[in-house]
Amino acid sequence: MPKLLLATNNPGKIRELRQLLADCGWELVTPSELGLTLSDEEVGSTYEENAKMKALKAAQASGLHALADDSGLDVQALGGELGPRSARFGGEGAIYQQKMALLLERLQGVQPRPGRGCRFTCVIAIAEPQGGVYFGQGICLGVVAEVPRGEGGFGYDPIFYLPDMGRTMAELAAEEKNMISHRARAAQMARQTLKELLYDYERGLPTSQPAG
Repeated sequence: MPKLLLATNNPGKIRELRQLLADCGWELVTPSELGLTLSDEEVGSTYEENAKMKALKAAQASGLHALADDSGLDVQALGGELGPRSARFGGEGAIYQQKMALLLERLQGVQPRPGRGCRFTCVIAIAEPQGGVYFGQGICLGVVAEVPRGEGGFGYDPIFYLPDMGRTMAELAAEEKNMISHRARAAQMARQTLKELLYDYERGLPTSQPAG
C-alpha cells in the first residue's frame, strides 16, 4: 500500500483527515512518524496557494505523495476576512480562545443576518513528488455565534453556528461534523483523486501533471 503524507502538524487536522480518508487505499502517515520537520508557514494570499505550497514542500521533502489543506473563516461583515489569514489572526502566538474573543469584539452590535453570516472554506491539495498537484474544495455556511459553545472540534468551531442544526460546529459529534463540514466536502473530492492516482500507481503509470 503506498504512503500518503498528511502535511500538517495540527493534531486536530490529522485526526479529522484520518477519519475522512479512512479506507482510501493509501497508508496515511504524518511528518512526526517519518521524522520530518515541516513548516506550517502560510504566506500565500489564497487558500489554493497555501495548500499547494505546503503539499509540494512535503512531497519534495519526503519523496511521497502528500496532502495538505488550508482552511479559514470568511465573515461577511468583515468583507470576507479572516480568510486565508485565519490562523494568523490576532498575531503570532495568539491561541484560538484569544482569536475568537478578538473576532467577537469586532462584531459587537452586528446583527446575525446578514452581517454575522460566515462560511468555512477548505482547499485540499494533493502533490506528487514529480510536481503534479490536484485540488479539492469544500464550503460550509453558518453564522458567527455571540459566544463560544461546545468542546469538540478545534479552531473556530465553537463560534461557527449552524442555524439548521441549532448548534455550533464544536457541539457536533465527530460523525456529524464529518458529514457536513468544509473539510469533509473537500475530502470527498480528494478521495476521488486518490482513487485515480492509486489506479495509476498500481499499474506503474506516470501520474504527474503540470502543477495547477
